[in-house]
Amino acid sequence: MLEGKKIILGICGSIAAYKAAFLVRLLVKEGAMVRVVTTPSAGHFVTDLTFSNLSKNPVFTGLWDGTWTEHVHLGNWGDLLLVAPATANSLSKMAHGQVDNALTAVYLAASCPVMVAPAMDADMFLHPATQANLQTLQSRGVHVLHSPEGEHASGLTGPGRFPEPEEILEQVRQFFGPQPLQGKKVLISAGPTREAIDPVRFLTNHSTGTMGIELAKAARKLGATVTLVIGPVSKELPVLEEIIRVNSAQEMYQAMNDHFQSSDLTIMSAAVADYTPETVSDHKIKKQEGDMVLRLKRTRDILKSLGEQKRPNQILVGFALETQNEEANAKSKLERKNLDFIVLNSLADAGAGFGGNTNKIAILHKNGEINRFPLKSKAETAMDIFQTIIKKGNED
Repeated sequence: MLEGKKIILGICGSIAAYKAAFLVRLLVKEGAMVRVVTTPSAGHFVTDLTFSNLSKNPVFTGLWDGTWTEHVHLGNWGDLLLVAPATANSLSKMAHGQVDNALTAVYLAASCPVMVAPAMDADMFLHPATQANLQTLQSRGVHVLHSPEGEHASGLTGPGRFPEPEEILEQVRQFFGPQPLQGKKVLISAGPTREAIDPVRFLTNHSTGTMGIELAKAARKLGATVTLVIGPVSKELPVLEEIIRVNSAQEMYQAMNDHFQSSDLTIMSAAVADYTPETVSDHKIKKQEGDMVLRLKRTRDILKSLGEQKRPNQILVGFALETQNEEANAKSKLERKNLDFIVLNSLADAGAGFGGNTNKIAILHKNGEINRFPLKSKAETAMDIFQTIIKKGNED
């Protein structure tokens, strides 16, 4: 998404500098050309060799490195100067025009927009001097990224934390232009549900929620406001506008219905239980002689319920995991539940389905069109799904 963009990444002397290494990798992976500029103290945390290897370019570390005009050439080369992490010291120098290192020289010479991601202890961040410096920079057109609250390396808790590299990447994407889903609200369900039998036992399936989580990440990358309704999973969840954790099919039904009307695009990727016990014991069921019969009843059909409510301007996408007559069964589900698209995967395909990090899908459209994709990572599969939806929307 950042193919060909020239980004100057300024790195200051902060413990958060190690996260800048991940940021370089993400920017390069997006297709950006990255040149790293460091302050003298940055090398105390991460070596220039690391940044040089990750960016595939030499690191500019001192005013006397290379030619004496390097800061001018570099300042005119970039499409964006991103200072991340930006320490209180460097922010002060930038606000007051002080030039005593390579980064501040590049900043004054830069003809491109500037973005900073502050990183410091809460007390330093909240100090009137730091806040005044940030206001000064903003008044000059510098884009100041939000500093989230949380625990710092010092043990203090408060604002001033360095944003996660993925969050900074998203801000850079948005800076370079609106994304295809900018301004759209996307609702996604993910993971399994658990249907209680007694206080210690439940019915569930093998879903890990990976596909739904990757869909949420992809939607966020494309500029959407994302609500993720997710069953019990152990996966680390991305930073999103709203995450709703549920356990049972009924809880997922309620959460999806509560948010469906305000969504522009809904993707139901969760593996919801079709049946739940008729009764749930208040106490652990003890083992007895002979067999045990567990009576089940149907759960409420979430996807069908959403399809019945769907407005003409809403897009509703379902998933179908099949083991036989795959396309016929998926097409029937698409029609019966009033879907716009259905994503089909088959347990007969190696690498598809639950548990792994890959998937092999086909996307069936309500007009009868079918798009088939080879085995890919679930992250790539998620992007394929959104690109298919976006392309079809542009055609319509």
